[in-house]
Amino acid sequence: MSFFRRPDYQSDTTQFLLKLKADKPELEQGQREGRALLWDKDLDRQQQAEYKTARVAQKPYVYQTNHD
Repeated sequence: MSFFRRPDYQSDTTQFLLKLKADKPELEQGQREGRALLWDKDLDRQQQAEYKTARVAQKPYVYQTNHD
């Protein structure tokens, strides 16, 4: 057993989140829906490969103008 272990300790943040989830059980489902809307997307691998090959290399110093 660790000398520094505090089994009954919960930070104020943890207590707040647990109380919030207990008071609003629909909150977690709303978070999942928001994540699915913005992040959980199916990627087209072929399209991603085309984007990668079509990319133009950036100049070492982007603000330098060409005087040619």
